This record gives sequence, C-alpha cells and structure tokens, in this order.
Amino acid sequence: MEITTAKKEGVLTIEFNRPGKKNAITSAMYKMLADALADGENDPAVRVVLFCGKPEVFSAGNDLEDFMNAQGSLEEKPVATFMRNLLVMPKPVLAAVSGMAIGIGVTMLLHCDQVYAAAGTKFSMQFPKLGLCPEFGSSKLLPEIIGYQRAAELLLFGESFSAEQALEMGLINRVLPQEELIPYARAQAAKLAVLPASSLRTTKHLMKSSNTEAVVAQMLRESERFEAMLQSPEAKEAFSAFFERRKPDFTKFS
Repeated sequence: MEITTAKKEGVLTIEFNRPGKKNAITSAMYKMLADALADGENDPAVRVVLFCGKPEVFSAGNDLEDFMNAQGSLEEKPVATFMRNLLVMPKPVLAAVSGMAIGIGVTMLLHCDQVYAAAGTKFSMQFPKLGLCPEFGSSKLLPEIIGYQRAAELLLFGESFSAEQALEMGLINRVLPQEELIPYARAQAAKLAVLPASSLRTTKHLMKSSNTEAVVAQMLRESERFEAMLQSPEAKEAFSAFFERRKPDFTKFS
C-alpha cells in the first residue's frame, strides 16, 4: 500500500509509503489519505493523528504525470477532499518530516498542529517553477505564520530551505536527529492521546475557527487560479521540460 495506516493507543499514524517515487502523491493516494482522515475523525478511539514518511523523503508533492492525466476539475478530485478533511479535522494533527518535502508536502504542514523535522530535511514550494500558483491556503497561511517578506521569498523564488531555517521562521516546532524524529513524534502524540479529548478539540476549535472561513475562501480562489494556470503556455513548458529532463525557457512568455 502506498499509504499505510495504523491505530495504536489513541494515535492514528498515516504514512506515505511510495519511496521508489519519492512519495509523490497520486489521485489514488489522495483518496486513501482523505478516507484515513475521515475514519480518524469518526472513530472515537482515535484522539491524535500523526503523519510521517520515510527517512529519505516525506513527500515530493504531486505525482505530476498522474496529476496531469486526472479527469475533472480540481474540486472534483480526491486532492480537494483530502484538503478539506485535513482543514476541518477537529483532533490534533502532528507531522514528522524528514529528507525532503516539496509542494503539498509542505503546504499540508500549515494545517498541522505540530510539525517536527529531522536535521538535514529540505523544504520547497516550487509553484513558480511549474508555471503555477500556491494552493491549500498557503498564500494566506504562510504569510500569517512567518510574515509576508519571508513567505514572498519562499513562494516567489521556489527555492529550498532547511529544517533549521523552517524552525527559525516558526514553520515547524523542533529539529531532531534523524534517529530521534519518529520516537519523539510518537511520544508527543502519546502525551496528547491521554489528555481529555474534548479539551483538545475545543482548544483547537477556538484557535482555528475564526480563520476557517477565510482559509476556505482562499483555497477556492487558489484552486480557480491553479486550474486555469494548468492550461497556460508557461505550465505546459514547465511540465514538458520536467518530463524531458531539461531546463524550462520562460523568456518567450510575457
């Protein structure tokens, strides 16, 4: 299975398990992610959700070939269901990130309540390099979390940044040695799992509810622009260059 799940002592662990493709996410994987979150929300035995990947990679983002071949609008695709389910998840969500996180592998972290990263992890959101725009509410949430100037640098240039930089910006909670990452994340999840579930849900709701409608509205605006930009000459050049393993040439577009 390319997404594996396990429930133990109140913690639902959701793991990206496609290392041969750098945990790039397909439509089928998004459906599994969405279903896992829905199950975790509805199961009273689940009190905390923990996302993790492999030591060498958390997720390289969308599987581009699968993404381009998927039919229907963005709002009809499993990725949209996954986004909505993560956005409204009432229970605490933790993430343990190592190796590499790209695109939605980063923007999904903005919706997690705690994020821990292994030393040496690299993050990037390469939307401009693909002729696209930010998604998953990142154009709103990232400036709110780390400030406009830093968010603009990350989103406009699309360059990678380190776990240490992510920590300094306030994007993640802690940087740990690789061998300590998963044990630490599991220990933190276990701490939450034995606390009063209603207290955790209420606290999260109070912190997030005032911003939820605005985030949903921004996600819809992003999706409209994103979908339109998928058909643009710049995106077609970027995707062709990716599959042809060459550097894209955007100089011919204004």
